[in-house]
Amino acid sequence: MPLFEIIVLAVVQGITEFLPISSSGHLRIVSDILGLSENTLAIDVAVHVGTLFAVMLYFWRDLLFILSGLGAAVRGRRHDGAHLAVFLIIGSVPVALAGFFGRALIVDSLRALEIVGWTTIGFGLILWLADRWGMRILRMEHMSASHAAIIGLAQALALIPGTSRSGITITAARFLGYERADAARFSMLLSIPAITGAGLLVGVQIAKAGDPVLTHAALVAAGLSFVTALLAIALFLRWLRFAGFGPFMLYRVIVGAVILAWVYGAF
Repeated sequence: MPLFEIIVLAVVQGITEFLPISSSGHLRIVSDILGLSENTLAIDVAVHVGTLFAVMLYFWRDLLFILSGLGAAVRGRRHDGAHLAVFLIIGSVPVALAGFFGRALIVDSLRALEIVGWTTIGFGLILWLADRWGMRILRMEHMSASHAAIIGLAQALALIPGTSRSGITITAARFLGYERADAARFSMLLSIPAITGAGLLVGVQIAKAGDPVLTHAALVAAGLSFVTALLAIALFLRWLRFAGFGPFMLYRVIVGAVILAWVYGAF
């Protein structure tokens, strides 16, 4: 794969993975519009590893809190970190099941550019409604098993390109009444098992195909996605301290409209 394509794919993945605008949808759009060659399995794993390391580095305190909680649980002691670990597991089960049983349908039937256009617009509007009407009274410490399950069920919809894993989980959390920053924080923590699972799935495919993973191109892709994802996380959470999701909704509507105009031959 040419270096230019690697840079484009890695930067797009890094920027869009944690913003509520759909990384899979943007990768699909960029690949079609720019005529990029088919992404290799090694590059796919690399960009996932880069974004995974970025979110783990940014939330290292939360991860340490979870590990401390699990250690306390092993010793028979109650700890909020263990509760958070359980909530992340509960929230991850639906997408794992949906991916296992529905992967063929998603790959074969739901990757059309037309679907990306409609989901980009539709779920963007739903995010805006959730942000506009949802209360802001709950924090991460108020998370419960039922709320984690609801957010997890919403995350399963992100397997449809254009939906946005970050967007749909934040939408569910906002409808439940979580504050913007806390909704985004839980969404990003929930991305860790999701991205790990996706990376392992592609890694198995690489093992079966016998393709090398640690190539120079893969290292470049991982590094670029790591840096851009880390920057995107920091700026996004800073934005949510002062503003809402309206600009992201507007961006999604514009992008979706352009996609549909392209698909239906308006230009």
